[in-house]
Amino acid sequence: MELQSTRSAEALRFQVLGPVQAWRGDAPLALGSPQQQAVLVALLLSEGRPVTTDDLVDGIWGDRTPPQAVAALRTYISRLRSVLEPNRAVRKPAEVLVSVSDGYALRMPAESVDLSLFEQQVAAAANARTEGSFRTAHDTLVAALDLWRGRPLPGVPGPYAESQRARLTERQLAVAEERCAMALEIGLHADVVAELNSLSAANPLRERLRELLMLALYRSGRQAESLGVYADTRKLLIEELGVEPGSGLATMHARILAGDPELMAALAAPAKAAADEPAPFVPPAQLPADVSDFSGRSKLVNELRDVLRAGSGQAVVVTSLAGIGGVGKTTLAVHVAHSLRPDFPDGQLYVDLRGAGAAPADPAVVLGDFLHALGAPDAPDSLDQRAALYRSLLADKRMLILLDNARDAQQLRPLIPGVSGNAVMVTSRSRLAEIPGAHLVDIEELTPEEALALFSAIVGAERVAAETEAALQVVTSCGFLPLAVRIAAARLASRPRWSVSDLARRLADQRNRLQELQLGNLAVETTLGLGYAQLQPEEARAFRLLALVDSTDLPLAAAAALLGTGEREAEDLAEALVEANMLECFTPGRYRYHDLLRLYAQRQNAKLGDIAEQQAALLRLLDLLSATMHNAARVIEPDDLMAEQLHVPVSAGVPLSDSTTARQWLRAEVSLLLSGIEAGVRESMTLLRPAVDLVMLLRALVEDPTFTPRVRAALLAASGTAEEHRDTEALARVRYGTGYQHQQAGELAEAEASLRQSLDLQSSELPTHLCTSVSNALAIVLTLAGRSAEALPFYQQAHAMSRTLGAPISEARVLANMARSYVGLDRHEEAVESARAAVTAARSSGNISCLADTLYQLGVVLRSTGEAGEAAVHLREAHQLYRAQQHPIWEGYSLARLAACLVADGQFASAAEAAEESLSIAQEIEAAYCQGMANAALGEALLELGQPSRGLACLQEALTVFTRLGVPEAQPVQDLIDSRHTEPSPPPAP
Repeated sequence: MELQSTRSAEALRFQVLGPVQAWRGDAPLALGSPQQQAVLVALLLSEGRPVTTDDLVDGIWGDRTPPQAVAALRTYISRLRSVLEPNRAVRKPAEVLVSVSDGYALRMPAESVDLSLFEQQVAAAANARTEGSFRTAHDTLVAALDLWRGRPLPGVPGPYAESQRARLTERQLAVAEERCAMALEIGLHADVVAELNSLSAANPLRERLRELLMLALYRSGRQAESLGVYADTRKLLIEELGVEPGSGLATMHARILAGDPELMAALAAPAKAAADEPAPFVPPAQLPADVSDFSGRSKLVNELRDVLRAGSGQAVVVTSLAGIGGVGKTTLAVHVAHSLRPDFPDGQLYVDLRGAGAAPADPAVVLGDFLHALGAPDAPDSLDQRAALYRSLLADKRMLILLDNARDAQQLRPLIPGVSGNAVMVTSRSRLAEIPGAHLVDIEELTPEEALALFSAIVGAERVAAETEAALQVVTSCGFLPLAVRIAAARLASRPRWSVSDLARRLADQRNRLQELQLGNLAVETTLGLGYAQLQPEEARAFRLLALVDSTDLPLAAAAALLGTGEREAEDLAEALVEANMLECFTPGRYRYHDLLRLYAQRQNAKLGDIAEQQAALLRLLDLLSATMHNAARVIEPDDLMAEQLHVPVSAGVPLSDSTTARQWLRAEVSLLLSGIEAGVRESMTLLRPAVDLVMLLRALVEDPTFTPRVRAALLAASGTAEEHRDTEALARVRYGTGYQHQQAGELAEAEASLRQSLDLQSSELPTHLCTSVSNALAIVLTLAGRSAEALPFYQQAHAMSRTLGAPISEARVLANMARSYVGLDRHEEAVESARAAVTAARSSGNISCLADTLYQLGVVLRSTGEAGEAAVHLREAHQLYRAQQHPIWEGYSLARLAACLVADGQFASAAEAAEESLSIAQEIEAAYCQGMANAALGEALLELGQPSRGLACLQEALTVFTRLGVPEAQPVQDLIDSRHTEPSPPPAP
């Protein structure tokens, strides 16, 4: 039964081939809640047939029918009637949404619903095909598919809408498949390859699409690719379903292998018809199909539309979109071009210039095709003559020309019209700045939200909503690159038994990520490889070598070191890669890869296998970093003792004039330093030694707990490499670094073991800077563990070696640390004397870092001897110095100690304020021992301020931390908790 016509329905229009929408004339209608839209959808898709109340309830709610479902349904019906017939008189029967028996029906012309128009055009195309009018059939199917506005019925709930979504999606795919078949019948084989590739990727098990793709490639002279499609499809079918290809695909494969001449027969048909009778001119509409799941980039789409529409004056509007392969340049350009069809009524020309391939399109051949599309009976012979005729034919027209995948400006110039009114949109991997007056647009990867939207559109919103975190991991692994997201989503969509988490786990492995991002003929690695193949040999070498480290970005000095060139030559190579969109430059002098491009470059390094060149490049980088770190140490820690170098740098390093400049360099390059260390510790002993030197310098100069996991992993890898090569000198330093990491985490037993191993590995009988540092570090660990008697000999050893080595800064620090050991032995006079001597020596040296450390230790010692007032003075000064040097962990420690002094001095409000600030810092940098100290001081201050509940909670937190760390501070906290639990609660404040 067809939809029936009524007077009141004449102006209504409905859309279901995309988001559900309705209009009266040109005015959009508000269709209400998703459930209300679900009612409307069920009635629209019933094509005028009545739908019972029970069917509507089941279709909207399924097995989860609410108790008041029928009442809710009646409310939705009433609201829809008000929307569809706003001027209907009260009590007058509805004419559009009518009640029929135990249900409802819509009465309106069939043409009011876009689905009906779609089916009418598909039926007309079928008739035209039966009559042999393949061109008419093709154009009618194009018009039918143009009615689609995206994924059908998004956001409409209920089992009925879900089943209709699947049905309509399948219907769209079938018609698109038929449109491609008709395109092949009229010789548009080259034009349809891209669409068939996309459809096949999204529907990898649909054999008819693969069969058509094989034929299109074969007719385009790409026989090897055509046979490759069959091989890929056969492998996929066997792996996924355990079956061989069907007869249609197998027959096409056999006919291509045999060179069946009938496969090319359709190519001659249009020429024969043209010879018999001149065809009337039809405005060309050569744009590839728009994707139904286009997502994001709304601001950029609007910008491009405005630019292309706004042509004025005599110059033609040219817009050039540049970006890496797979970033979605073509998809964006096609989407924008489709939206502008009404603005360019004389037609749209399209060509794939194959600029990223080995055989770019010849402009003369392209012009010949364009001239034919514009109705020219014959094309002149020369390129200049063809270009002149092309410009003449376009002189009085308003046409949009989409030049896809251009190689360079030379290829483009003959294809640009001569006068305004026409507009040109170009896509290319290179920035085509040579085109005069062109509007240049860099296409970047999607935002995380846009990538998730694209992923959801392909996989299904419900599936993604159930695993949102995993979906975000997937699109992040894809580098937010549209092609990668589309392939990943298509793989998941074709594997209903996989969860999103399954796919996320597969993509998490960087070594195999590029292999995972392929489906049929679509592969991210292949797309990136097209750009790599265009590089000159020196550019390709630079592209590979700059990826040897996984740093967030690379400064120019590091790039020059990796390439073994001067900075000027390195900049020229890097900028050439930027122009080719194989590298990014967001800040002058700093370069970075897209994540997937870096993985691709690293795969090329592995394939090339030139280990000697790669290790030489890394050694140059480590040499530069090591030299620069020593430059930083000289201005940040002047005269301080550093462990003897395993590798003496050849480079002078980056010059750093003062401590401020040095700290700025360290903050900017900490990612590069860690990446260089990670690359070095896993390689030969030649790279291990400078990498271990860097670890030692990083420990001394950079205090950032956020990098602790990476440092620990690097030390573990270095340990394995040093043991493998039996390099005891490197291993001694690795054990020292490991012990320091354990100590910072409060893992005192593990720290002690590592530091003792480091001392055992040092065989020299002469004092060394390394041995001094390790002895001091071991003494600190023993002091923290409450074993001051054992710690004192190691302090004394470190002090004696510092004096022998002529290292006054080290000597002052050891004296200050030793004072803590004297406190633990109740030798308070010696403790104060040692700490004061350390501060005096530090002030004399002018070393601000050392002064802060010694003041801190003096404050701790004075607090333990009962001189809380003086202790607070020194701790405040230490805190100010630490803050000026941006040492957050020591800021936290000094504030916690200051809070304890203020509690002892009766300044409870000030103590609580200092403890709160310390706790905030400690929590931010995850410093457990500092959190314990801050909570202990805060708890005691709160108890004195009459807040017993909160105070005891803080003390309990401190006890938990101290107990876990195994430090002696746990017992006094426990004693305080016990004493307060036995006291009566204080009376309420008046």
